[in-house]
Amino acid sequence: MAIKTIEPVQKNAAKARSGTASKSPVKASALPLDQILVGDCIALMNSLPEASVDLVFADPPYNLQLGGDLVRPDNSHVDAVDNDWDKFDSFAAYDQFTRDWLRAARRVLKPDGAIWVIGSYHNIFRVGAAIQDLGFWILNDVVWNKSNPMPNFKGTRLANAHETLIWAARSKDQKKYTFNYDALKTANDDLQMRSDWWTLPICSGGERMKNDDGRKSHPTQKPEALLHRILVGTTNPGAVVLDPFFGTGTTGAVARLLGRHYIGLERDKDYVEVATRRIANVRAAAGEDLLVSTSKKAEPRVPFGALVEHGLVRPGDRLYCPRNRHVARVRADGSLSNGDATGSIHRMGAHVQNAPACNGWTFWHFKSDQGLAPIDLLRRKFRTQMGL
Repeated sequence: MAIKTIEPVQKNAAKARSGTASKSPVKASALPLDQILVGDCIALMNSLPEASVDLVFADPPYNLQLGGDLVRPDNSHVDAVDNDWDKFDSFAAYDQFTRDWLRAARRVLKPDGAIWVIGSYHNIFRVGAAIQDLGFWILNDVVWNKSNPMPNFKGTRLANAHETLIWAARSKDQKKYTFNYDALKTANDDLQMRSDWWTLPICSGGERMKNDDGRKSHPTQKPEALLHRILVGTTNPGAVVLDPFFGTGTTGAVARLLGRHYIGLERDKDYVEVATRRIANVRAAAGEDLLVSTSKKAEPRVPFGALVEHGLVRPGDRLYCPRNRHVARVRADGSLSNGDATGSIHRMGAHVQNAPACNGWTFWHFKSDQGLAPIDLLRRKFRTQMGL
């Protein structure tokens, strides 16, 4: 997978934040898949084709407003975030920057696209307000509880043990967005995935990218496990994921592993070099290994009458309830009869149980060599035979 870089379109940080960078070299007709573009993220996003990406994952500057050096009780120095890219003159300047990049991100999202933004208490509430003001529709806020947070060395506040992610659809009115509910449920031992994520530690150990001198390449590198959950849960293989604050390339590395395309935007050449090497070393998973659990609702609809038409069930065949108490006869049009009553597999299932509703696919059974089996097995067989 090719990794390419484009020369910076803006070197002045103040101009880059204002969204007034010079014209980007990216042609509007081209979508630079699996590339890292170097420059101002706002100008670069505005140069991309409109409605061209499926998901945006953004880890923007947090505007931490640190008042001085942090030290541990033993007086050793804490490697905190003191980079220029995290410094803003005022809340108003940060809010303007936030609205500019969010507006540009919304422009490139497809009509069924969505965005994830991560932040801390320093910025996430301001970002959330901007998300709503610009027309996004918040689907969930997710609390990432860090299993190994940095302690509060001064003992003057609670330890900051979590960060917040906002997942939002492009608009309130969109009818569709990607959510692989069953995949996340399967990953969570068949329990519905909650909005509090506990099993994800901060990035450390061999995953932490480091410079030649052994120092962190990036102070806020996110764990790959976090992006893995997001991409599996809210994208499909082949999707295009845009990261406007690419850093050392966590989004790109996970996207490559999972068979998604990425577009990385980053203005720091040192980060780009690290990300390029990192992604090049990722071994992409095989196509069949990228399949995830899907809901039956997502499978092609098959009416019971189609099974009768194709001979998997014949007129006159008898179907039985699980305990063999009720029997129904199959009719030529795919309806069932029981005494004087007739109707669909669902209506007749409800009728014999005196129930308001019934899933006929799991209620009605046919006789097989192994005993009674639900007719849903015949539906699965039909889908396979028809290439569905």
